[in-house]
Amino acid sequence: MSDSENDSEISFSVKFLGRVEVVRPVGMEILMEATESVQTEKKKKTKVHLFLSRSSIDILEYKTKFMLYSCTLSSVSFCAVHQSQPKVFGFMAKHPALDSHHCYIFQSSKFSHLLVSVIADAFGASRRSESVRGSRDLVVEALRHKNKVLQRENAELRRKLKENGVN
Repeated sequence: MSDSENDSEISFSVKFLGRVEVVRPVGMEILMEATESVQTEKKKKTKVHLFLSRSSIDILEYKTKFMLYSCTLSSVSFCAVHQSQPKVFGFMAKHPALDSHHCYIFQSSKFSHLLVSVIADAFGASRRSESVRGSRDLVVEALRHKNKVLQRENAELRRKLKENGVN
């Protein structure tokens, strides 16, 4: 973990089972279907570092540190532990360039519930900070509007003073 509060991240070593395009961005049944789909492919489980920061979830290949995937937290729509396989968990995220969603499936012998909880907390914190930014934007817009109204009022008062001969 980093010392800088803005750059803080947490890392876990887990097995990456795969990524599957899904029809809906939420739901336990979608997660379970995606898990079944990945497990029937019989692909080798890849050991990865799962980095979680305030802004994204990054999946890096364990040995080479090659970035496999990066998902912004704002694109994450669902995260859960598999109902009947407690070592398996996953999250769903919107593809950054396409109008599709993918489910990322992992296996961890000890951390599944903890990881889902941490991802959910980070997602919630991300949403709160977006909403704070959004409310700040509203305040700025309101102040701009108020400024325009006051400038118009000021111009009108100057015009009236000029009409009455006062400089």
